[in-house]
Amino acid sequence: MTDQAEIGEHGARWPRSAAVFGASGGIGRALCEALAAGGCEAVYAGSRSGSAPEGEAFRPFAFDLADEASIAAAAETMRADPPEWVICATGVLTLPDGTGPERTYKRLDPAAMAEVFALNTIGPALIAKHVLPLMPRGRAFTFAALSARVGSISDNRLGGWHSYRASKAALNMLLRNFALEMARTHPESVIVGLHPGTVDSALSAPFQSGLPDGQLTRPQDAAANLLGVLARLTPAQSGRVFDFRGDEVPA
Repeated sequence: MTDQAEIGEHGARWPRSAAVFGASGGIGRALCEALAAGGCEAVYAGSRSGSAPEGEAFRPFAFDLADEASIAAAAETMRADPPEWVICATGVLTLPDGTGPERTYKRLDPAAMAEVFALNTIGPALIAKHVLPLMPRGRAFTFAALSARVGSISDNRLGGWHSYRASKAALNMLLRNFALEMARTHPESVIVGLHPGTVDSALSAPFQSGLPDGQLTRPQDAAANLLGVLARLTPAQSGRVFDFRGDEVPA
């Protein structure tokens, strides 16, 4: 039996507790605020600085995607009261030094590729490594990571953005692996990737010019969309990637 509170129609569920890794980003902060506004009693909000939105529901913590020890320490603070939902709202498209996605294989750089994979693939995998063992058997829980439609191999018709595409495709494979493994011991678990669409955030800022009207989504709207999707997913859908409408993204 689940201990999550029921909301809305069609069996939608809302967590009493949640954790957001990447709470200082545009989508991450909006997710934290929407979870609290929806009645989530405890929201672990993690960022490199340890800052979090103000409010009684928030429990700030610090972590660094490139530092496994910091991720392990963050997970340990949740051991006594594991969150029912964990969302990795992390990721990078343009590196801090300004290096953007490669438009051609001729621009591939091993150091840049390694950094993109470290942040988009390895970091979320390490969060799963340390958070999933906290989850009690026999209790429903959800683990989600922000992915991207461009991580779909079968849907790739344009090419380019090599490191970003490959890092998200690898993330999707890991989420599928985790879902299969956890289903053996935690049959009520849901582990998924989420495609938020094009959100007005620092990640998409360099690529917003020329977008068709209506394609750019506010972080608050993106958060509401994604949480609505998560609230309706079932264990039968674990291991897949879903977009902000709730439609499955092809592998």
